[in-house]
Amino acid sequence: MGYLLVAEAAMAVHFAFIAYVVCGGFLAWRWPRAVWPHLAAAAYGLGVTVIGWLCPLTWLEHWGRTNAGQQGLDAGGFISHYLTGVVYPAEHLREIQLAAAATVALSWLGAALLARRRTAHRPRSTP
Repeated sequence: MGYLLVAEAAMAVHFAFIAYVVCGGFLAWRWPRAVWPHLAAAAYGLGVTVIGWLCPLTWLEHWGRTNAGQQGLDAGGFISHYLTGVVYPAEHLREIQLAAAATVALSWLGAALLARRRTAHRPRSTP
């Protein structure tokens, strides 16, 4: 039971992390400093998907499931196990990745424009 709990928790955190990577930049529209942790998360997400870095959450879930007597994640990892071919067709993986990247870029662009507007409307201090 404990192993399965670890696996399920890792899966839930994984889904939350992916949602944060894709949409977390919009938090910076309200809280400008939120762009920095999102930048780190997006860079790590890029490293996992493009460069092929290993994800500790994938390893943890696989470990938990196999020790609980279940089938572990397939060789493609979390995204290929839960998303590709399930949420979207496998042949559209590249388009989904580009849409996620465009969403991140849009959120950062909006955050930069809002930060610029805040700076422009800030009263200047006199010496």
